[in-house]
Amino acid sequence: MAINLQKGQREAISAPQFTIGLGWDTNSASTGSSFDLDTSIFVLGENKRLLSDAHFVFYNNLKTPDGAVEHTGDNLTGDGDGDDEQIKVDLSKIGAGAAEICIVVTVHDAENRRQNFGQIRNSYIRIFDGAKNEILKYELEEDFSIETAVEFGRIYKRNNEWKFEAIGVGMKDGLEFFLNKYN
Repeated sequence: MAINLQKGQREAISAPQFTIGLGWDTNSASTGSSFDLDTSIFVLGENKRLLSDAHFVFYNNLKTPDGAVEHTGDNLTGDGDGDDEQIKVDLSKIGAGAAEICIVVTVHDAENRRQNFGQIRNSYIRIFDGAKNEILKYELEEDFSIETAVEFGRIYKRNNEWKFEAIGVGMKDGLEFFLNKYN
């Protein structure tokens, strides 16, 4: 049975291979443009910096060089039930220098489309194993009325054990903020 996390809560991940599923729905109010959310993954070292540019995984770079983290593709609308985007993780392949995997979701072209996370509902991140058993889930319950990017969570290594932390922190600067933070 899955563990439902609260913001700031941490939980160990014992499965070496798992999938991160992210989902969301848009509110019915229209901004005149379609809504496109993008999941980005930052694989960081102990210094909280990207191991390399190739360790920034998103819709234009779907896999880390070691194959440990793989984005399954960009969902341009968020329509339908279930996960909107998924990231496959194989910790047995991850490089020794990796200490953290940050999971960020941004509103694509937010400024031009006049969109933000206040127009999003039912946002969640979940982790499930190869047999589709849900290990944990974190549902964002806050109203991010001006934010265009949210750090949903992070997977980090402490004492050779991998854990997930529910973050749920929004930024109004978008993806550029995270690129500057982790580069």
